[in-house]
Amino acid sequence: MQKKKFTKDDPLYLQVATGLEKLIGDETLKIGDKLPSVRVLSEEYGISMGTAFQAYYHLEGKGLIESRPKSGYYVRFNMRRMPGLPRISEPDATANEVSVLDMISTVFRKPHSSDVVNFSTAAPPVALLPAAKLSKSLVHALRSTPQQGLQYEDKQGNAELRRQLALLSFNWGGKSSASDVVVMAGCSEATVMCLKAVTKPGDTVAIENPTFFGIFQIIESLGLKALEVATDPVTGIDPDHLAGLIKKFPIKACIFVTNFTNPIGACMPDEKKKALVQLLTRHRIPLIEDDIYGEMYFGRSRPKTCKSFDKEGWVLYCSSLSKSLAPGYRIGWALPGRFTDEVVRIKMMHNISGTTITQQAVAHFLSIGRFEYHLKKLRKALHTQCLRYMQGILQYFPPGTKVSRPQGGFVLWVELDRQLNAYKLYQEALKHNVSVAPGALFSAKGQFGNCLRISYARPWDQEVDDALRIIGKLVTTQIRPRAGVRDTI
Repeated sequence: MQKKKFTKDDPLYLQVATGLEKLIGDETLKIGDKLPSVRVLSEEYGISMGTAFQAYYHLEGKGLIESRPKSGYYVRFNMRRMPGLPRISEPDATANEVSVLDMISTVFRKPHSSDVVNFSTAAPPVALLPAAKLSKSLVHALRSTPQQGLQYEDKQGNAELRRQLALLSFNWGGKSSASDVVVMAGCSEATVMCLKAVTKPGDTVAIENPTFFGIFQIIESLGLKALEVATDPVTGIDPDHLAGLIKKFPIKACIFVTNFTNPIGACMPDEKKKALVQLLTRHRIPLIEDDIYGEMYFGRSRPKTCKSFDKEGWVLYCSSLSKSLAPGYRIGWALPGRFTDEVVRIKMMHNISGTTITQQAVAHFLSIGRFEYHLKKLRKALHTQCLRYMQGILQYFPPGTKVSRPQGGFVLWVELDRQLNAYKLYQEALKHNVSVAPGALFSAKGQFGNCLRISYARPWDQEVDDALRIIGKLVTTQIRPRAGVRDTI
């Protein structure tokens, strides 16, 4: 048999695993089919037995194959078995005051205890973060920073950190310099400062529907109105639909997550991003682009941003390391374009500068190349976890359940029977020490009452499996019995 040829792009085991995954996806290898033995795989691909084992371990970790004692490896799962996608959202064409803040406060009024399986928080657990290596960078910062970091930092942020963050922009097609970067205490602060720079109380701001509930809190605190834009679960907002809204409403700014939206995981294609920038530039409407999930992609390349198509500075780019590296370090930043001076002025009214030591520590961590190495491991872990959670939902939730297909990020959007009340489900699940985020949190007017956001940030284990089984049972119990509903427990 002729041996396979490989490239140098990925490790051998990953190239073999990717080839087998494609055969499974194409249903050349069907569920239940037996895979070649490790020895045969080794001979067919011209690889060592250890590499062949690694390839199978990789696919087993994704839940695509399973090992059967004294029998070998078999195909276990195929993405084509997944249920349908959630529907495209249909928000009311009105600018509204936010009405779900009480529910947000209730669900997130206190940190969940350690005995709760937490599917409601879209943030990486410490197990997926490079704590030891970050600590080394922190010690280096304490030893090398003048005055041990006791003095105020530059108003725009640590110079070396801004240089490193500007270099990160090359990953998505940006051409930024350190002087373009304004360091913030997280992405939320960046969003607030940018929004204050381009709006005044009473203005209307266009947002996705559904969207991250933190946006509602920001909009309410600034006395703004939210205009929700219909969003496709795969491709995000439609620039043509937004163009129609611009003709009807005095939209003063937009806030969109263009890569792996929270909560539905949509990623706008590049042509749509370009069309969106052209549309807003024509109407001189600022776009605050939240790209906090952009580095957590599952494909071979990082998706571009709207900022990469911005020629006249109308895109205010915001991001953070809170989802990818160190939530507690509170390192975020903005590239505010033509509004940089105003953003810096507003920032100085709130805080003179950020924390020197953590900025210097992260600058060191980025400068020695550890960030990209960490991201590769994080992306692989999140992709694997995403697949396992989707399989769990398919196994335990009733027929008719619809699930998003994120290609990055941390969350799944689950659409259930219209009879279901997701907020009551949240309350019942909490009695079983399981926490989910009810869908109504993600709409200004409490839509999506039959939807859930489930974070797959926590690595798969037996507790996760048991927790999804519990939610599935509660969902089935809440829906009226009818023909065709299977017993999933």
